This record gives sequence, structure tokens and C-alpha cells, in this order.
Amino acid sequence: MLAWSNADDCGGFDLTHLWNVDQEIAADMVIVFGMVARVHSYPDTLGYKGDFESIVRTWCREFAESD
Repeated sequence: MLAWSNADDCGGFDLTHLWNVDQEIAADMVIVFGMVARVHSYPDTLGYKGDFESIVRTWCREFAESD
């Protein structure tokens, strides 16, 4: 999710990390990847701004503190 929101500041995503999650979570991630490919938009423009700000505060504190 962070790679979609801001890969440069919050890190990219190595697809081999899918090997480390259970199949249900991997299937959910594939759904998100497909949506990102279709919508051509950042999450904040799709009505998820508050949700992603919360994710960034929790998982990417260095970036959140620089704003």
C-alpha cells in the first residue's frame, strides 16, 4: 500500500515478498495491484486520503514527520 502511495519516500515493493504471506493475503494483494493498474490514480484522489495518511503515520514515520 505504501509503494502505491509514495514508493520514493516509503520504499518500493519486491514482488518476491508475496512468497512470505499466506495465500489469502497474497490474493488480496493481487486484487490491489490490478486496481492500481486500472485506475491510474493515487489513493488520495480515490477517497482514501485519511486511510493512507494513517498508514503512513504508522508504517513510514520518517516521511510523515517530514511533512
